[in-house]
Amino acid sequence: MYIFLFSTAMVTIVAVLLSFMAEQLRPIQEKNVEVEKKLDILRSVGEADSLDEVKKKDKDTYIEEEYDKNITNSFVISPSGELKEDLDAFTVNMKVELDKPEEERNLPIFIYTAEDSTKKYIFPLRGTGLWGPIWGYIAFYDDYNTIYGAIFAHSKETPGLGAEIDQSWFQEQFENKTIFDENGDFVSVEVVKGGAKPDDLHAVDAISGGTITSTALEDMLKECLGNYIQYFQTIKDNQNE
Repeated sequence: MYIFLFSTAMVTIVAVLLSFMAEQLRPIQEKNVEVEKKLDILRSVGEADSLDEVKKKDKDTYIEEEYDKNITNSFVISPSGELKEDLDAFTVNMKVELDKPEEERNLPIFIYTAEDSTKKYIFPLRGTGLWGPIWGYIAFYDDYNTIYGAIFAHSKETPGLGAEIDQSWFQEQFENKTIFDENGDFVSVEVVKGGAKPDDLHAVDAISGGTITSTALEDMLKECLGNYIQYFQTIKDNQNE
């Protein structure tokens, strides 16, 4: 009986301590997630490039300052293009949104303003790779068609294979690719096994040996950018008036 009571007491104490520690660490963990998200958004437009020169203890401050300086606006729309003024783009969780019916999704857009006052428009991406989630951000010129930059990340893809989606050689292929064809139809960007044709504006090379992750990334682009098609078309129509 004594052993049972002692064991029960110890389990309860450990559980309470673990719960306490989790609550104490939660704000730190949430802050780390926030900073990494801001860094990914900045990297999609080639900013925060001095990060390696910053001391580790100053990293968070540097990213926060770069984000506040470069990301000049953000907002949320519905798939029909309706502005949702009561929502904060930064706090929208794309994993949650993609689990909703398409017509109910909240879609964030971030605006980057360069030193020459030109703007780029950044859109979040979320998908499922071979072993876990993949995600990223893709930035467009103001034609909402030509890609300015892209950043992809993962948590569990195979090193040397699917994990290569987070490498610059793969991401840089997307620069100046377009997601609409000459007829104005949405085609996204294909990730081609064996290599894309050099003059193909809608395709990039897949990762050798990483076919499943490459296909998953292609699907992610089609689904996530596909959510914004009506918004893209409205902007393009307004630009042509």
